[in-house]
Amino acid sequence: MGGKWHNLWIVDIVMTAYQRWMPEGPMAEHIRQLRARAALAIRPYLPKRLRRDLPVVPVVRLTGVIGFSTPLRPGLSIAGIARMLERAFAVRNAKAVALAINSPGGSAVQSHLIFQRIRALAEEKKLPVIAFVEDVAASGGYMVACAADEIVCDPASIVGSIGVIGATFGFPEAMKKLGIERRVYTAGEYKSTLDPFLAENEHDVARLKAIQQDIHRLFIGLVRERRGERLAGSDDSLFSGEYWVAKTAKDLGLVDQLGDVRAFLRQRFGENVIMPPVPAERSLFGRRTPGVAGIASEGLLGFGMEPHGLVDDVISALEARAIWARFGL
Repeated sequence: MGGKWHNLWIVDIVMTAYQRWMPEGPMAEHIRQLRARAALAIRPYLPKRLRRDLPVVPVVRLTGVIGFSTPLRPGLSIAGIARMLERAFAVRNAKAVALAINSPGGSAVQSHLIFQRIRALAEEKKLPVIAFVEDVAASGGYMVACAADEIVCDPASIVGSIGVIGATFGFPEAMKKLGIERRVYTAGEYKSTLDPFLAENEHDVARLKAIQQDIHRLFIGLVRERRGERLAGSDDSLFSGEYWVAKTAKDLGLVDQLGDVRAFLRQRFGENVIMPPVPAERSLFGRRTPGVAGIASEGLLGFGMEPHGLVDDVISALEARAIWARFGL
């Protein structure tokens, strides 16, 4: 233990001296962060009189479609990020937790579960949460951002889309032309609701829209609860499913400020604030599951291949691509 402390102490001295004569720039910032991390590592082993109060704000990156996982681009789910969130809120000496969000939305359930977990940890640890929107925080992505006490966006970020959407395809006419007969056997009157190979049924559509309305009301209530009096737009505009660029979203009260992680946190917590990224869970192969390891386990490399596996992955990839494309991304 003494050797580790001694080595870190030497690193701190060298970097302090180097930083004094080095001109400002990217390298100077890099050295400043290295020095701050070294000092943070030394801190537990120092006598109390020698410890410096170094502010720490761990950064959790939440990127991808929520509830959708493509073979090489894992999405977001509570199962995939729960431990990462717990590690972030457990960081010693943390002054806040930062969420770097880049998501066009996805599953309403997974979005809500992630929102709830962030709020539960924030209240348990008594830590403020700051969300930083990158390209987009829309639909479920914005629901996750609402778990933060403050939302900060890049001026070109896209925010909003507070609504619910469902989409499918219908093939009954194509099947008739091909001479294919669809045979469905069910126990339960509505078990075949929205079967894409059957003609659209008005009653099925009405039931689906009623479910969507229930989810939409939950989403609206969540936004009202979290944003409160900051909301400035009319309900017809805010909750129509429309999305906006950051400045307009700020005028509507959906976000608080324009900026970026580094500049905002340095302004809020000081020049020496430490912003350690919290790594995602890794598989045996060192990649985020379901990346390369997930492909192998699901059969795309020829191991345990199921007949529908490749088709399901292609469809999931197309669906995820379509969700991103709604926002021009």
